[in-house]
Amino acid sequence: MQFERIAFQSEWYDQACELRNEILRKPLGLDLFTEDLAAESGYWHFGMIIEHRVVACALAIPVSPKKAKLRQMAVALEYQRQGVGRQLLQNMELDLKQQGVESLELEARSTAVGFYEKLGYAAVGEEFLAVSIPHLRMVKSLVQE
Repeated sequence: MQFERIAFQSEWYDQACELRNEILRKPLGLDLFTEDLAAESGYWHFGMIIEHRVVACALAIPVSPKKAKLRQMAVALEYQRQGVGRQLLQNMELDLKQQGVESLELEARSTAVGFYEKLGYAAVGEEFLAVSIPHLRMVKSLVQE
């Protein structure tokens, strides 16, 4: 398994979009491919690759030179609960820290809050609805690491 930075509109980007759609959108009756993805050209895309297949992915949006927002983390069903998501997130944090990012924020589905808490993220504020399901805003500083 290898960690990769994924280029926008590459073959791996296409695979990551398919994975995001399968895991995050279709179960909610939504379709990622009906959304305008043009803005993603300015985002950082990451993935875990096994045998030339994207099995986990996420993206980071630069908010400021020292802050980024993590979004749309997805792990293929057959690789969930095997540490793949943890490896992806830890590698992303290292990559972003090397680029000068000092803090990360994300909007976690309520079902994923425990996963992020184990990795040092702290909930901020009250639960809210996004894409029709409960979420919590979470933050983490990369400076102390």
